[in-house]
Amino acid sequence: MAKYRSLTISELKELEKEFIEFLIVNGIPAEEWDNLLKNDPEAANLTLDLFSDVVFESILAKIRFLEERTQNFVYSYQCLQDEIVLVGLKYEGDDEVDFTNPDMLSSYMLTPPEGLKIFTSSRKYAKNRNEDLFQMLEKGCIITDNTLFRALCLSL
Repeated sequence: MAKYRSLTISELKELEKEFIEFLIVNGIPAEEWDNLLKNDPEAANLTLDLFSDVVFESILAKIRFLEERTQNFVYSYQCLQDEIVLVGLKYEGDDEVDFTNPDMLSSYMLTPPEGLKIFTSSRKYAKNRNEDLFQMLEKGCIITDNTLFRALCLSL
C-alpha cells in the first residue's frame, strides 16, 4: 500500500518515461513488468505504489509555499523544514467578497473593507513535514511561489 496514494492512470501516463526509468533502476525489464501485470497483479500494484511514493516524496520535498482560498479567506503557508508559517486574510463583514478572484484580492489589500482581518501563526508539523503537506494538498491547497506570502507579510 502506498504511503500517500497511488498515482492515477492519467498521472502515470504523464510520468511514463520516469516510470520506465524506475523499473530499469529496480531491475525490472519490460518483459518482466508485462509478466507481473498478467500473472501477479498484487506485485505489480506494489511496484506502482512504490513508484507513487517516490514521486510524491520528490514533489513534497520541493514545496516551499502553499495557498488555500475560499470566498471569505485566503491562507498562505510558508513550509519550512521544522514548522509551517501561516499568514491569513479573513473577511468577517457584511459585504460580499471573493478571495478566489486574484484581481479582487489585490484591491482588498489596497483598500481593505471593514471586517478584514490579517493574522499570522506558526506550528510544528503534526506528523512529519511531507505527510502534513500531502494532507493539505489533498484538502485543496495549491503549490505556489512566495508572492502572496510576501504581500500578506508586508500588510501586517
